[in-house]
Amino acid sequence: MSEFLTLVVPMWVVFTLAAQGTILSGRTGVFNVTQEGVMALGASVGFVVAYKMGSNLGGLLIAFAVGALVGLILTVMTTQLRLDQFVVGLALFFAATGAAGLLYREVIGVTMTPPKIDTLTKHEIPLLSDIPVIGEPLFRQDYVFFFVVLLSVGLYWFMQRTGAGLNFRSVGENPKAADSLGINVNLARTWSTIVGSGLVAVAGAYFPLHFTGIYTDGMIAGRGWLVIALAFLGGWRPLYVVAGAAFFAGMDVLGQKAQVIGLGVPHQFIEMLPYVATLLVMVFAFRWARQPAHLGSNYDRESRLAG
Repeated sequence: MSEFLTLVVPMWVVFTLAAQGTILSGRTGVFNVTQEGVMALGASVGFVVAYKMGSNLGGLLIAFAVGALVGLILTVMTTQLRLDQFVVGLALFFAATGAAGLLYREVIGVTMTPPKIDTLTKHEIPLLSDIPVIGEPLFRQDYVFFFVVLLSVGLYWFMQRTGAGLNFRSVGENPKAADSLGINVNLARTWSTIVGSGLVAVAGAYFPLHFTGIYTDGMIAGRGWLVIALAFLGGWRPLYVVAGAAFFAGMDVLGQKAQVIGLGVPHQFIEMLPYVATLLVMVFAFRWARQPAHLGSNYDRESRLAG
């Protein structure tokens, strides 16, 4: 059990970090669908910077900056130019995916043996790490894990326990009413999308910096799309997303373990199991999950239909 949790927790970090970035923009009404591409770009940038600079922290920070840039482009096109959020998001997804592979080949080149970096160092919390079963998986982790825990708690406190968080959530529920109360709708959508997209890129950078030490095309393997499903499953709430991410991470690891064990069935069938499980859960989750009322809708203060 402890071994299984040790595999699940890092994958939980990926899903939670990317999903928290997704709900951050979603709660202001911006439906970001660039996750798969931004995570791939974050993985490429994070690896290249860490390889060239010799600093994993530098790789994470630059990955955040690049992801934030994608978020800035998304919010300018949707908030300022009022273009369709889904169409712009798909275009940025393809652009980011292509840029990820191009960057790696331009900087690293094509080699027979891909270069490798040292993965993130794990830090142990004395005494707590000695607890049976959960000690090592939860209290012997790298600093990204502890950051994600603090981020999730902080987002919950901000959104559910503060007046500023109430104003923030009102932008996605009723932007017209929020605007009438003096809340800058465009500013809230801009900063939330920039920061949220940056967090998604860091989730992508976590793959080469924690799991593999190398970068390969396709290493995100569709998880960016699962992140969007996770946001809906969690009802766009930080703590619910934390719980949902544990399920997604567990299914992901089970799929990987099944391939290693070998069950005498085609590996393509095993690879699709996490996605099938996701679909089944979403069928029931959509009955009670609630999304922001104006998710995916651009705001025009001059329009009578804006609120």
